[in-house]
Amino acid sequence: MEHRNLGHTGMIVSPLCLGAMMFGAWGEPDHDTSIGIIHRALDEGINFIDTADIYSRGESETIVGKALAGGKRDDVILATKFHGPMDIEMGESGGDPNHRGNSRRWIVKEVEESLKRLQTDWIDLYQVHRPDTGTNDDETISALTDLQTQGKIRAFGSSTFPAHRIVEGQWISEKRSLGRFVTEQPPYSLLVRGVEADVLPVAEKYDMGVIPWSPLAGGWLSGKIRKGEGQPETNRSKRRPGMFDMSNPAIARKLDAVEDLALLAEEAGMSLIHLAIAFVMQHPAVTAPIIGPRTMEHLESQIGAAEVKLSTDVLDRIDEIVPPGTTLSDGDTGYQPDALQDPFLRRRRTA
Repeated sequence: MEHRNLGHTGMIVSPLCLGAMMFGAWGEPDHDTSIGIIHRALDEGINFIDTADIYSRGESETIVGKALAGGKRDDVILATKFHGPMDIEMGESGGDPNHRGNSRRWIVKEVEESLKRLQTDWIDLYQVHRPDTGTNDDETISALTDLQTQGKIRAFGSSTFPAHRIVEGQWISEKRSLGRFVTEQPPYSLLVRGVEADVLPVAEKYDMGVIPWSPLAGGWLSGKIRKGEGQPETNRSKRRPGMFDMSNPAIARKLDAVEDLALLAEEAGMSLIHLAIAFVMQHPAVTAPIIGPRTMEHLESQIGAAEVKLSTDVLDRIDEIVPPGTTLSDGDTGYQPDALQDPFLRRRRTA
């Protein structure tokens, strides 16, 4: 498996990152099963693991820590995140407002908890899971710089930040001579291409590593959702059935696009999963898409995408189905064919 530079951090990572969101109560509750998936991924050449404190309220980090115990830690680039509430279940409302966010108070406390759960003395990449409108970025970046100086983290990054917040963060770091965000973790897939218009070019401008999440668009590109097959029976559809309500016109449009992409994958001689992951992985701004298997079967169906190279003809066909810079979502208002004329967006097809 080829390796890539994680921005300009000097860290070298595999072209796929193993996401650990599905390890624990949110996905696979059996620790030994999850550990087996992690070990299999490492054996296949993945050396990059991403988790977060909020995933199953720390259980995911605990599982990753167990999996890397006994000598495996030194061979892995380990990333985790902070921001979400830790005193309530993921997705619930309420809780103590001081047990979340991007304040120095919370960062200093939560990094210690993550280090304990991960059974490590340092975190390679510590990421802000989401922006916090109640905390100045100066406060957050200053606290993260101190953790970096102390050796508790090697580098820090952002996740799901809009382009203007990424730029503001870079300006703050330069103005105050602080460490800077060296990576961004945006949503990006064949169906969610909005970041091509702003986030990805900004990340390239600042030499940031890009670690996209949900390259399978929340299961839409898993191959299990096809026309005429009704509501899918997946772990995600049970938790969020509204995402797959086929009576919603916007979701019906998304299903049309999925069907066209599935047929394109068949014509190209590959699975829809491989087409979807390879598409994200092949963008010149991307370092490593995050795959998030819940089962060994999921891992085996996804990991082969690391060897797939999409031709220019296939990329052009994809652009016709879902034009560059556009997103098909529940509130989508339709395609934007003019995006095909944008010089930056076209460049990803010939890179």
